[in-house]
Amino acid sequence: MARTEKPGSEAAPKTRLRWWTELPLIVLVYACYSAGRLLVRGDVSDAVDHGLAILDVEKALFLNAEHPLNRLFTREPWIGVPADFWYASLHYLVTPAVLVWLFRSRAVRYRAARTWLMTSTFIGLIGFTLLPTCPPRLLDASYGFVDTMAQYSSYGWWGGAASAPRGMGGMTNQYAAMPSLHVGWALWCGVMLWRHGGTRLSKVAAVVYPLGTTIVVMGTANHYFLDAVAGAAVMGVGLLLTPFVLRTAERVRTRLPARFAPAAATAPTASATASATASAPAVDGAGSANVSGGCQTSAGERFPRQREQRFGAGAEPDPAPTDAGDETPAPAR
Repeated sequence: MARTEKPGSEAAPKTRLRWWTELPLIVLVYACYSAGRLLVRGDVSDAVDHGLAILDVEKALFLNAEHPLNRLFTREPWIGVPADFWYASLHYLVTPAVLVWLFRSRAVRYRAARTWLMTSTFIGLIGFTLLPTCPPRLLDASYGFVDTMAQYSSYGWWGGAASAPRGMGGMTNQYAAMPSLHVGWALWCGVMLWRHGGTRLSKVAAVVYPLGTTIVVMGTANHYFLDAVAGAAVMGVGLLLTPFVLRTAERVRTRLPARFAPAAATAPTASATASATASAPAVDGAGSANVSGGCQTSAGERFPRQREQRFGAGAEPDPAPTDAGDETPAPAR
């Protein structure tokens, strides 16, 4: 009976996914991202200039939504405190949860989704390097922004250094505002929930989570609106590059074993070496070859079966060769 596939079904991955290989990979990528943010510290004056330039562009385009949101979060603790918890924790919880969900229930699509997330993260790290940006909360107070994370720090584990735990502000780069990967990762989660969730609740979460994150990063004065736009743009570029990254990784995965396979194949095994040693003729002290009984080798021949090569088919050597020497015994008659 012919086997049919359901419409829209996809082929299984060539290599089976294992959690003990995926988890170290994700941890390694996030460690590189965190270390990159920590090590890439631009000049503070440049970061402030970049932040003010973004603010000027937003004012010129009438996109300055940070001020009204920040005033609301500052004035209303029942909004500001949950928003601070949202900013400080959800990207550490929701993003890994969606990854695990995809791995367990949507393994066919997991590899592309994971590659998209990681590629975009590294692009964001390039943005932090090239454009260090001072967030609104670190601008001079004359610009009208209040750091809600510092204002409500008594409610959570964070201090005045963004979402870093209290006393660990020196372990983070506070001038890595452009792009906002809080928004980028939330957008990735939203796309995954929308495409693969399959329920009305997942569709609602797919819209609410990235939209809520965008409002939170501006209301807490951690990002400008254009930072959020840049975070979405980074995810778009990462999505376009994902097929190329997947093809490159597949080539590397297939070529590396092929490169080392010939060397392994030509290397003599222990059994082959032992067999060759056993079948090789032994040489005595006088230099004569002692050939085993299984090899039909006559005097004057260097290798077994040399007679068949030296004489044609049907031709036989002289039973009493003349060049055998005087000491050669005559054949029995």
